[in-house]
Amino acid sequence: MVGKRDRIAIYGTDYETPDGTCIRDYIHVEDLAAAHLHALDYLRAGGAPTTLNCGYGRGFSVREVLAEVARVAGTKLSVTESARRAGDPPQLVAAARRIRDTLGWTPRHEDLAGIVATALAWERQLLRQPMA
Repeated sequence: MVGKRDRIAIYGTDYETPDGTCIRDYIHVEDLAAAHLHALDYLRAGGAPTTLNCGYGRGFSVREVLAEVARVAGTKLSVTESARRAGDPPQLVAAARRIRDTLGWTPRHEDLAGIVATALAWERQLLRQPMA
């Protein structure tokens, strides 16, 4: 990892999901930025303001993400398990058909390994930069 935390907490391991942890629709930062640029083009072309979900329409569990982070970082993570947080749904995945239809947006980075590798590289780069 990048050394910002001593451990990572998993909040809830008893959800009705394949591994008991929450499932979320993690999105690559470049896909999120591209969606915003598509939205700007849409509005500039006279499109009506609208609300659109941005995501892949499928998700990964917290345990899957942490396993991938450990694999990409080449290190073992110190993970603690804690009780659920109030209000956390077992699964939260974007219904992304409308953004694709309305904006013509198509994600390019749906691979969890790529999402994690990019995020980790970004964090490591920030650590190398001098503080302003």
